[in-house]
Amino acid sequence: MKKCVVIYNPHSGKKKKQDFIAQFKKILEDNGYNTEFIQSKYRAHITEIVRDLPNDINLVISLGGDGTFNESMRGNFQRKKRLVLAHIPTGTTNDVGKMFGYGKNVISNLKLLMKGTVKKIDICTINNEPFVYVAGFGRFMNIPYETSRKSKKKLGYLAYLINGAKDLLVDRSKLHDITYIIDGEEYNGLYSFMFVANATRIAGVNNVFHDVKLDDDRFEVLFCNIKKKKDILRTLYYLRKTDITHVPGFYFHKTNNIKIKVNDEGRIPWCIDGEKLEIDTQEVEIKIDKNVHIMLPSTKIDDLFVQKKGNKKK
Repeated sequence: MKKCVVIYNPHSGKKKKQDFIAQFKKILEDNGYNTEFIQSKYRAHITEIVRDLPNDINLVISLGGDGTFNESMRGNFQRKKRLVLAHIPTGTTNDVGKMFGYGKNVISNLKLLMKGTVKKIDICTINNEPFVYVAGFGRFMNIPYETSRKSKKKLGYLAYLINGAKDLLVDRSKLHDITYIIDGEEYNGLYSFMFVANATRIAGVNNVFHDVKLDDDRFEVLFCNIKKKKDILRTLYYLRKTDITHVPGFYFHKTNNIKIKVNDEGRIPWCIDGEKLEIDTQEVEIKIDKNVHIMLPSTKIDDLFVQKKGNKKK
């Protein structure tokens, strides 16, 4: 039989029963997998688990939020021989899981996965560290990692909205002095926030960018220089009427490499797939690694990939 490892985060999302293991085991056995289940015990434990798995594992499934999948991907990047990864969402926002076409029921999601496809996918790296779908810094970017685990368990996605509303009450945003280079062209400006993404869904919002493909050797970049509360509210109105790339105060790029230098004093924390990342340098390079394979449901393949055809099962 093929070998599968299921790694699950017991703290991800609202409180859930840990009664899925027997059902998972039966479904995976029916699809030819002998499965081991491992529970993560601390931050970055999943990275260690994936890094140290034997090379003969055919499929690694992570269960948790977007940060859980990030840990799994980071572990895969630390291996000499990368494994095929899959992710089933059980977190609060679940941007990646919903983008892939999953619903709320983990058993139904596993059945979808077993009918799915192995695809080669672009994964962005920041100073050679991978992130699955979004990275950025500045105003609002701190909300995912500063929202407490307790409130997320109690309120779910609403916890993020409450913190976002509190942040919106601040009248002015701090502007960061940023220099960045894209496709050999240098830009400089003062920006309240920026983010890089390779995703159709960010912070619970669908279709933030249009025509996003996960295998086109491109990611989307957005800088914002809006600083006053009234201008932020005006921007929210614009977003109901037009594409985000045409909103005043936003500067959009599509590329496969960007170098960013923060000219401010002191280090700026980044938000990476919803988690805080301290970077010990003011200069970062974000680029794409194309040597990554994931298994995902077939339902969104035509929307998400340039190359429609994939391998049925690994």
